[in-house]
Amino acid sequence: MARLPRRILATIILAGPCLAAAAPPPQVASCAACHGANGLGNATAGFPALAGLPAPYIEQQLYSFKHGSRINAIMTGIATSLTSAQRTVIGQYYAALKVPPIPEPNPLPTGPGATLALNGAWNHQLTGLPSCASCHGPYGIGVGAQFPRFAGQPKQYLAAQLTDWQKHSRKNDPLHLMCNVAGKLSNTQIEAVAAYYAALAANPTALPKPGAVKEAK
Repeated sequence: MARLPRRILATIILAGPCLAAAAPPPQVASCAACHGANGLGNATAGFPALAGLPAPYIEQQLYSFKHGSRINAIMTGIATSLTSAQRTVIGQYYAALKVPPIPEPNPLPTGPGATLALNGAWNHQLTGLPSCASCHGPYGIGVGAQFPRFAGQPKQYLAAQLTDWQKHSRKNDPLHLMCNVAGKLSNTQIEAVAAYYAALAANPTALPKPGAVKEAK
């Protein structure tokens, strides 16, 4: 194989890191102010992490903000001007961002929030509350494009979304699943389950074994 001239080779070596780290697309410039340049959100302010969420889910939320099935003054203002192609670019960008892997807390959170998240609240009734894990996966890591990650999201954000589902000010859920579930929750249950998921690792190095959290008595 022919050798490259030293000058060209040196240029490639020096430019390599810059070429590898692609600049964010211009469509995400307004997103970074709240959701962070790394897409990991702002827990103190209650802004959720977008990094690692499925691209179709992010696109759907932007569409919902634009068309009124999800309401937020800031997000509606941003999403209204976005085209379908721009929503796709934003979704793909954040989906590709890495979420740092960290261990789950030890010991794991317990109490009413953990019980509701992992076991639901049936109370021997057919119309009880299913567990959050039955749709959103073990310890809230998310399942597919319709059931996003809860783990590691800000407590303030999670509680606000459950309240919005409850009040039907957010209504972009498939088959109205979340509206039905949230409508059965008390304010105390909302706070408890939001606190539980906020305490978990967004990208756990290993999932706890089944049964690691027992139902609270």
